[in-house]
Amino acid sequence: MTSPVDPNDVLMTGENSFIRFSPDGGKTQTDRVSHWRVLWCPVGAGHALFMQSTLSDGAVRIWSDNVPVVRWLQQEIESLLFPPFADAKTLVEPAAFIRSGGIDTRAAELVTAKDAEVLLSWEDFIAPFVLNMPPGSAGRPIGVFSTFFPARAARITLNGRVATGTPWMEKRGARDSTSACLAWSETWVKPR
Repeated sequence: MTSPVDPNDVLMTGENSFIRFSPDGGKTQTDRVSHWRVLWCPVGAGHALFMQSTLSDGAVRIWSDNVPVVRWLQQEIESLLFPPFADAKTLVEPAAFIRSGGIDTRAAELVTAKDAEVLLSWEDFIAPFVLNMPPGSAGRPIGVFSTFFPARAARITLNGRVATGTPWMEKRGARDSTSACLAWSETWVKPR
């Protein structure tokens, strides 16, 4: 009988929703945000928002309510996903995080810091699916399992300024997806 337990060790569990904008269907990206809601990892729980955007003049900005979680994410996961987000010299700005809405209307994440207010939103969802990428997939030594809710429309706002880009449609395996997804029930794993 096949074991119902995944053979890998758990690295973290939580969420990693994202938005990526492009004027040419993903060939070039103008804006990229990665929002983490970490329910558990070896250094604790917390939130992090990584941004590289036209709104930040292309600079990487990071906000969080737990700096050790950011540094852990940078070392363990973001270094594999998007190396510009993995620079441990990047300042982490203290912030509070509030989620509102949901996939039945519009989901939003409000990030409030001393000198910044970031509003992310996702809407007009297509059918969700479970992403299953065990360690070794896509050339990565770690794996991820996540429920993706792809959004046809998304928005990135920094201090009232709105990024002008849009997400694009893309395939993940045989499933329709977009470059703007709520990625909930996300668990990252590593081989034992």
